[in-house]
Amino acid sequence: MAVEAHISELRHRHQTLEGKIERERSRPLIDNVKVTELKRKKLQLKEEINRLSESIN
Repeated sequence: MAVEAHISELRHRHQTLEGKIERERSRPLIDNVKVTELKRKKLQLKEEINRLSESIN
């Protein structure tokens, strides 16, 4: 059960990063470096979510 709770938290963080990326993209002057960093973090979370999900199946 602890792994499922951790996955849930990671999904929440992933969704939060998506919101930050969208907010940054909607700004008049987009900070591409910031967007790239946020996307990198989002991808890392997705990879960890997938890895953990596979381990419980």
